[in-house]
Amino acid sequence: MSSITRRVATDVGGTFTDLVAFETDSASGTTRIVTAKSDTTPPDFEQGVLNVLAKGGVEPSEVDFIAHGTTVVINALTERKGVKVGLITTEGFRDTLEIARGNRPDFFNLHYVKPAPFVPRHLRAEVPGRMTYQGAERAPLDLSGLSEILDGFRAEDVSAVAISLLHAYANTAHEEAVLAEVKRLWPGVAVVASHQITREWREYERSNTAVLSAYVQPVAARYLSKLNEGLKAQGLRQSPYIMQSNCGVDSLEATSAVPINMIESGPASGFWGAAELGKLIDEPNILALDIGGTTAKCSLIEGGEVRIMTDYWIERNRKSAGYPIMVPVVDLVEIGNGGGSIAWVDDFGKLHVGPQSAGALPGPAAYGKGGTEATTTDANLWLGRINRDYFCGGEIEADMTAAETALNAVGAKLGLSTDEAAAGIIRIANNNMVNALKLVSLNRGYDTRDFTLLAFGGGGAMHAVALGQELQVKKVVVPAAASVFSAWGMMMSDLRRDYFVTQLVDLSEGGAGTIERVFADTETKARATFEAEGVEPSKVTFLRYGKFRYRNQEHTSEVLLTGEITAASLAKIADDFHTLYEKEYTYRLDAPVEMVGIHLVARAEVGKLVMEPREMGPEDASSAVKSKRQVDYALEGKHEAVIYDGDKLMPGMSFSGPAVIEDPGTTIVVHPGNRVDVDAYRNIHIELGEQA
Repeated sequence: MSSITRRVATDVGGTFTDLVAFETDSASGTTRIVTAKSDTTPPDFEQGVLNVLAKGGVEPSEVDFIAHGTTVVINALTERKGVKVGLITTEGFRDTLEIARGNRPDFFNLHYVKPAPFVPRHLRAEVPGRMTYQGAERAPLDLSGLSEILDGFRAEDVSAVAISLLHAYANTAHEEAVLAEVKRLWPGVAVVASHQITREWREYERSNTAVLSAYVQPVAARYLSKLNEGLKAQGLRQSPYIMQSNCGVDSLEATSAVPINMIESGPASGFWGAAELGKLIDEPNILALDIGGTTAKCSLIEGGEVRIMTDYWIERNRKSAGYPIMVPVVDLVEIGNGGGSIAWVDDFGKLHVGPQSAGALPGPAAYGKGGTEATTTDANLWLGRINRDYFCGGEIEADMTAAETALNAVGAKLGLSTDEAAAGIIRIANNNMVNALKLVSLNRGYDTRDFTLLAFGGGGAMHAVALGQELQVKKVVVPAAASVFSAWGMMMSDLRRDYFVTQLVDLSEGGAGTIERVFADTETKARATFEAEGVEPSKVTFLRYGKFRYRNQEHTSEVLLTGEITAASLAKIADDFHTLYEKEYTYRLDAPVEMVGIHLVARAEVGKLVMEPREMGPEDASSAVKSKRQVDYALEGKHEAVIYDGDKLMPGMSFSGPAVIEDPGTTIVVHPGNRVDVDAYRNIHIELGEQA
């Protein structure tokens, strides 16, 4: 039997498909790390995965564990490439999707039009029968007309059916009966019921979630099936695990049934990786920043735990309310500012960066693929922050003439030189990213001086120091293999499922038993689900959270609960809620507290990677020096920077800025006055200002 264990993660992004592979030899105790990037290949995304495995020299037949993240679900939704869906709901409630919410963002626009529902009215059918909000049957379910409903769906070429009945969160019996009958009458059709996704209240959000899951289910199932077949054809012994939006992985079969759970699988893996890396380097409070080719995403991690929410919306902007998706998603803010974001000047002579992106094709002007508009990447190249002679790890020859032409066009509209235009683009891009980071930190009552900024993605390290200085963070950390860090995060993930159950309970003496019963029942269900998939119940661990509010308020705050819920523990729970509420809203009320529902996290380890520190060496980093060049640091002006080869920086090495660290996947810009240290895992720690 071989002593080598191979763990692989692949992440399909909008521009590139990333690979990280760890080969651990138990006999020698050594680990070899392989990273690779290749172009994403829409619409056949699975081909990009096979391509990047080949590029990294990874044979699927030799792989012991593989995790996979993808943008296929969010792409299908935003590009409207799902299937035709029919909705079955409670009699009298077919227009819930149409009515939606009165949350129009453009409040004074009298001509505002709500986003069109994904299911038109003629494909929304009703069945008699009703539950109360407490789960009691108010009217019996009548399925006598279901056959006719399904005949109508077939006649309209419906490919998937969504089921969402009133108050199914409180009692799933009616939905289960409809689901079973649909499967009996129409074998093989893609069908999903809302209780399979969430047991939270709010009828519009729950119904829309079921509809969008049905909308993408055939597309996602087909993609995952083709990916699995392609890998199995090359000898993969077991199906890949699929990254979920809740920072965990799940089985391919479970994900195929409810694919909406992987809507933000790519960003989730990166932020989970940030939390795990924070634990390794003893930095539990992290501001995580992921800058890719199209977007910048950020999230706050406190005490080593990633915050998960279910208040997630797509296509929400200043002019549209968007669409709610009530699934567990990592709490993040996303803006259209990445390496390919286009710089443009409006009619009033104001410079903007993004949200429009040059994408992979034609890409930034410097790609030489026909792009004519200046991007953040072109500006970084022009200012010397990116090495024009080592562009994309030397794989692309930078077209500096095209970059200059594009930047000149921006400068001409502003009356600026090429250098000034490029510096302006960087400053605007940085300002956009600072505002996004403030949304997840300062705006929620967190002091950024208590946090470490961890930057990853292809562009994260270029902007991280400027952002960190503005926010006065403790320090900046750039992980090893930062450009493929999201893929690394998948290998640090557990098999994870989040269960949300609505249950209104006052925090009074008699409420403790009800709360404990709801948790116990949900834990029993979770263990049974894991056991059915071959996971031993003893390996399943739980985290308990409660959703609390002041009585009769609308929204809740989530509190971590420890130990068994007893009458004696209710006072501490209420006190924890008061403290959290005051932190979020700056005040507290002298009012009764009630629980609205539970959030149970069930986790089990499945091939999780264990990182081993290396021995620290000498501080002298001169052996990693490549050269020197002029770099424009925008606010700090031009300086001669020492250029370091990132692949040659070893644990223990240390140096000061101005400097630039280059590896094939990313560039780290170290400002004047910064101090750099390489830790035992080859992560780059950058001390700022007085700390340096």
